[in-house]
Amino acid sequence: MLVLNHKKLEVYSKILELVTLVYKITSSFPRSETFGLTSQMQRASVSVMSNLAEGASRKSAVERKRFFEISRSSLVELDSQFEISERLGLSKEIDKDKLSSLLNSVFAQLSNLIKNTK
Repeated sequence: MLVLNHKKLEVYSKILELVTLVYKITSSFPRSETFGLTSQMQRASVSVMSNLAEGASRKSAVERKRFFEISRSSLVELDSQFEISERLGLSKEIDKDKLSSLLNSVFAQLSNLIKNTK
């Protein structure tokens, strides 16, 4: 694997942890959700990571900031999907405190990254 700029960012390891957690949680969702919430949540979590990586590779500060904003937007999307999965009783065996802490931490780190991108 390459050692690129996005891997040097502090938020990278937190997002990787979040993606892993999303895949673990959604693996217990019913088959009827394979193309619904399961797919949506997995894609949103991967989007958080992918847009961080793409943004970090951009030369222009404006472009970097825009991709970091998209990454943060995908995180907010994921948060709302967790809420839906909870309401539907799909997210049974999750540590809600850990998940909430992870979502808040990533949101704060991405917000800080956006704010400080020059």
